[in-house]
Amino acid sequence: MTEKKIIAVVGATGQQGGGLARAILDDPSGEFAVRALTRNSESDVARELAARGAQIVKADLDDPDSVRAAFQGAYGAFVVTAFWEYGSAEREQAHVRAAVDAAKAADLQHVVWSTLPDTRLHVPIEDDRMPTLHGKYKVPHFDSKGESDKLFTEAGVPTTFLSTTMYFESFLDFFKPVRDEQGTLYITLPMADTPLPGVARDDIGRTAFGIFKRGKDLIGETVNLSGENRTGQEYAAELGKALGETVEYRPMTFDQVRALPVPGADDIGNMFQYYSEFSDYFAGVRRPEYVRTINPDLQDFATWLSLHKAEFAE
Repeated sequence: MTEKKIIAVVGATGQQGGGLARAILDDPSGEFAVRALTRNSESDVARELAARGAQIVKADLDDPDSVRAAFQGAYGAFVVTAFWEYGSAEREQAHVRAAVDAAKAADLQHVVWSTLPDTRLHVPIEDDRMPTLHGKYKVPHFDSKGESDKLFTEAGVPTTFLSTTMYFESFLDFFKPVRDEQGTLYITLPMADTPLPGVARDDIGRTAFGIFKRGKDLIGETVNLSGENRTGQEYAAELGKALGETVEYRPMTFDQVRALPVPGADDIGNMFQYYSEFSDYFAGVRRPEYVRTINPDLQDFATWLSLHKAEFAE
């Protein structure tokens, strides 16, 4: 038997890494094996992965030595960071450096890095159309990742850049349909009539798996994820079909988002302004038909809704 190629999966018990771990374990060809990196090797999810044959390794991006040890002997790695857990671009970039150094030391043959574009390439710091945050960012959780892309390139780590987008799952929490006083269901999105790419959370991991399956021809390339590019009105109409009643779309302004009493509201407001005003650079490069050549099971919004309809029950 050919020895399996080990993929070290950062955040294997989380959303993106978990999707990749399950995709590898579900693959009947058995070409790859999962080395699941997690800070809590005793969690229920870690135990489930172990029961399915994953190797569980305790590692923490705040502890570079643990990541270096976890990457040794692997063929490749999936790297994702957790900006929203700590809200610090500086800490996120330190995590990326730990992963890059570990990948270089282990001489990995292929890394897939979950990233986002640096919005400052299109909205310079001096551009006052949107606020500058933390002194040097427009959309910190985007810019931090986009700036970190060069760390992989400069270190000579063979990397595919997987540029993500909004999860369809956001319609189950942040943008869930709600009823007004008249009983009308509606959703709010700060997108006016501009298309917003969305993707099923599990399709991030499944697309990463497809990239590994393709071999090395996508090294150095950026794969721009989208399951479907829809306007707020189109998302509302599709929700209405699934739920069996009219769902209205009521746009928010960017300033209304920035004023929300939630952590990082200014970051989120700027993000949606970037989505909307620089659509050519975001939605314009996201082609689901191309992503489907890598991940044939890529879900569009209607397919995702059919699988999650029960979760919208009031």
